[in-house]
Amino acid sequence: MEVLVYGAGALGSLIGGLLARAHDVTLVGRDPHMRLVRENGLRIDGEIDAHVHPRALTDGTHRSADLAVVTTKAYDTDAAARALATGEYDAVCSLQNGLTEERLVAALDPTVLGGTASYGARFAEPGRVTCTGIGEVVVGSLAGGRNPLAERVGTAFDEAGIVTTVARDMPRRRYEKLAVNAAINGPSALARLSNGATLDGPGGEVAREAAREAARVARVDGVDLGEDEAVAAVERVAVDTAANRSSMREDVAAGRRTEVDAIYGAVVDRADRFGASAPTCRTVASLIRAWELGEGIRESA
Repeated sequence: MEVLVYGAGALGSLIGGLLARAHDVTLVGRDPHMRLVRENGLRIDGEIDAHVHPRALTDGTHRSADLAVVTTKAYDTDAAARALATGEYDAVCSLQNGLTEERLVAALDPTVLGGTASYGARFAEPGRVTCTGIGEVVVGSLAGGRNPLAERVGTAFDEAGIVTTVARDMPRRRYEKLAVNAAINGPSALARLSNGATLDGPGGEVAREAAREAARVARVDGVDLGEDEAVAAVERVAVDTAANRSSMREDVAAGRRTEVDAIYGAVVDRADRFGASAPTCRTVASLIRAWELGEGIRESA
């Protein structure tokens, strides 16, 4: 399969690199990372050891592939969609945080698949990424049910040795992903803790309540996700990635813009729309946004 990975940072490089073991892969990212990958190939270390040679570009416009995988930060979704709209693809799959797929659907003609990825990835240096934990990639139709394109994508991921599930309950899994993101990202960033320590310590109840709020929002949006199910998913991910630092924790440590709007904004905006309550997610969002304003990396609250 021909695959283009748009947003080859840590996760995109890891997933794209693993796919390159069995498929024709093009990474789209930034220099100097892309330049080093062109010159020396992509090295993957940590839980997985590989050295692959995908194509590496900084311009993702006017390309074509069977599949485009979007792994940019959620706030770069619109830019990714504009670039992908200039190309030709059979399917587009988002592995981003938050609920970004609707924005891709609005901008693109190809079928957009929902997706989640729980592989741990850390950008080590240009030309090298570290796999910090072997997780799972889940793909499926945004509407749920059987989808031949999703099955084709799942087979391609399997062929590359990626642990993959083709899900027929993608609406529930998307909200489960949102619950996990809401539970772990903000509290771990604010407390400067690893994923496991966030759940084990005093911040654990804040994390669990954020997950419960996401589940309540899911149900008023017509998606069957119980609060206990959401909390169980968070606890499972925290155990599996106990030593990892969340993407928001990494962003705060580096003084970068976070995905607060895509994660907590998604919960709060839907809570407001459907008449639900999400005070914990609203509070976490306010604190992260206040930090961004104070750092000068956010223009308004």
